[in-house]
Amino acid sequence: MIKQTLFETIDLVKIAIERLQAFCPPEGYYLAFSGGKDSITIKKLADLAKVKYDAHYNLTTIDPPELVQFIKQKHPDVIIDKPEKTFFQYLIEKGFPTRQSRWCCEKLKEKGGTGRFVITGIRWAESYRRRNKRRMIEQCYKDGSKKFINNIIDWKDEDVWDFIKEENISYCKLYDEGWKRIGCLFCPMSNHRKIEIKKYPKYKTAFIHAFEKLYQNRKLRNMKSVDRWRSGEEMFYWWINENRTKDVPDQGVMFE
Repeated sequence: MIKQTLFETIDLVKIAIERLQAFCPPEGYYLAFSGGKDSITIKKLADLAKVKYDAHYNLTTIDPPELVQFIKQKHPDVIIDKPEKTFFQYLIEKGFPTRQSRWCCEKLKEKGGTGRFVITGIRWAESYRRRNKRRMIEQCYKDGSKKFINNIIDWKDEDVWDFIKEENISYCKLYDEGWKRIGCLFCPMSNHRKIEIKKYPKYKTAFIHAFEKLYQNRKLRNMKSVDRWRSGEEMFYWWINENRTKDVPDQGVMFE
């Protein structure tokens, strides 16, 4: 996969492979695998680079069923690491995640790799924040024993899909249904919440059940913040509604 710039011809695949080969530790890499387009790309690049690695998938317990099935069928070598508690258990204990307190990522997605050199699929094109803060080689600021190599950090979305097509790599079918990114169900930062509400009714019921427990717990503790809602179900719809306001706590019913 070669891209032409104003000054030179760049072979993105060759560079990504050389990055992995240049920094490979004796014990091999820890490859952070999510099952998405970026992780299947870095896994294939690691194979092409012939570097040693062990791939790990952190099960969040609120993953799309199609994604879990895809990983088990197409990547049986990937180690599936289960969390200490489910998302719903953490939710009842800690409250719902927010942009300021995303405990869900810390507890469920970023575990593993302690003392290891971790391959990730982080890319600058994914967000403005990543463009300004992320680097090809990084030290984990939460765990000083862990380092990251983001070997496709300079790839754009079209580069990833071009590589997947060129290498004939199988990918999760949710992409063919219009999903741009695949992650935890009902995440407020996802663009698929309306679809997920209809597509996964059992998960919706489980979420509402957990939110109801959280709501009742806060009521028993006389937490004033809970007064903005009238039930756990209302709290749930408020949480997943990207247009929510303090004055209209139940406007999330638009998702029903």
